Amino acid sequence: GIRPLAVYGPVHYQQLPELFMDFISSLTGKSPSTTGAGSEGALTKGPFNALLPVIDLNAALLSYIASDFHGFTTAAGYVGPEFRVDHDISLAVPEIWSRMFIHERDPEWLIDKGYLEKIEDFTDDEGKVVSANRLGYRITQGFVQTFFGRMFNNPTSVFTDEMLRPELQSREDYIDGIRNICETQQRVARQYFEDGSIDLAIPPLKALLNIMAYGQFEGMELSDDKVRGLFDRESVLSSDWYQARLNAKVELRKQSLRFQIISLEKFLDKTYYASEAKRLRIRENLEQISEYLEIIEKDPQEYLDSLQGTLGVDVSLVKI
Repeated sequence: GIRPLAVYGPVHYQQLPELFMDFISSLTGKSPSTTGAGSEGALTKGPFNALLPVIDLNAALLSYIASDFHGFTTAAGYVGPEFRVDHDISLAVPEIWSRMFIHERDPEWLIDKGYLEKIEDFTDDEGKVVSANRLGYRITQGFVQTFFGRMFNNPTSVFTDEMLRPELQSREDYIDGIRNICETQQRVARQYFEDGSIDLAIPPLKALLNIMAYGQFEGMELSDDKVRGLFDRESVLSSDWYQARLNAKVELRKQSLRFQIISLEKFLDKTYYASEAKRLRIRENLEQISEYLEIIEKDPQEYLDSLQGTLGVDVSLVKI
């Protein structure tokens, strides 16, 4: 992802909940065609996709969880009020990443070695809490010296402490930037409550949207272990709601095969298309599809097991 106005370090790792909160609000300006009801972008969601945004968010979040996705973002535009970087950093980061070994790209390894530091909440001069932890983790000078040193002769002159910690440039602007992010996340999340689609959100997404919109989910905050546990891969894959998605996929597959069979049979009934049916091997295809459907209907569990780890299908989209 790319930040249009980064109020923190040029590269940082976010744990999945924080990363997806950023994804939901589309702060990067990425087109809502793929991210849903975001804050910026081409606003082309409706014309290109008749599904509710929450359906796409369900699939996106589940894909992150199932693939054990690690999210990194880079700055574009400004890093604090004093450093304009445009896309210089966002273009340099892939080059840096290509010079890192696979194990060095593991966020847990980077955190353990001190290359990433967690951004903690703090209070402003009026005693109000600033939710800085929503920014996740940011790189340290150790990261710069070790990894940017593989590209630059003097990396510390490229990324100063003021760039890595923008609060050193202006604490007031830093606080304002964080609150702007939180306010945008709140405004975007509330859209899912206003249109009622919150009821279609999978449990981890529902928790995130509640926290973004109202600061808590069933009395729990984002840091609560029970909330974090909703994003655990093994817990998700063994959950009832995930199994329901797989069952919906099985049912949708059967419906699709039945529709194909009907369509092929209708085509074969048209005698004036006999030569085309022969050329396209319609009868052979019909037999194969019929056999496939019979196998699924006879032993749906085998097909169901083969779907483990996939997205399945949103239950709301399938009539069972």
